[in-house]
Amino acid sequence: MAWYKTRKKIFYVPGMISLVLIPLICIIYFFKTDSFKVYGVIQLGMPNKGDFEKYKVPTLRNYKVFNFSKSELSERKNLNEMKLYLRKLIANKDTVNGIKVHYDSKTDYDVFIRTIDIANIEKAPTWAIEGDDIYILASRNTPKKVKKESISHRMNCGTMAVMAERAYWEQKNKKDEEARIFEASFFKGKWISISLGYLGIAFINIFALVKFNKNKYYHQKRYI
Repeated sequence: MAWYKTRKKIFYVPGMISLVLIPLICIIYFFKTDSFKVYGVIQLGMPNKGDFEKYKVPTLRNYKVFNFSKSELSERKNLNEMKLYLRKLIANKDTVNGIKVHYDSKTDYDVFIRTIDIANIEKAPTWAIEGDDIYILASRNTPKKVKKESISHRMNCGTMAVMAERAYWEQKNKKDEEARIFEASFFKGKWISISLGYLGIAFINIFALVKFNKNKYYHQKRYI
């Protein structure tokens, strides 16, 4: 003989809510704290005090001046013009003309970084910072001929050791930077997958919470 008895469904609502909200809160926190942001670095060397006056850099070339006073988005046209002009100087091995970049108090920091990026990407032979200006110079890239009668003497003062040590640290820094970028991009990709998984779980739980709460009772079949 079989009969049915109505029982109240055991349904732990707070647990379902926690399962939905906690992952969402974690994901929001990670994005708010820029946990997935990848940072980069560039090498930047400053000239010694007095070098600009010593080598007469401000009057060494006929400089084309590029003034920047806004954001990178607003200065995009000016930045592109600077890049093309620098490319032309390098291609022509121009030792007469040069580029002078000037910033004022309203210039955004991203414009400063972008101009340095352009100098590095275009492989500018020489560029240096002086106050609110950057001077960019091209070169012949052709070694001067040495007279046959000239005599050179080699002096050993530990130069090879210094160069070897410098090469070691450059290689080490390069490997460390590559590892850091790989880890950041790897975790970023994994967190995107995890975030999508959590969102899927959240939607499933919300759907289940709404669907099963419509009927708090069910019939259980028993046999005697």
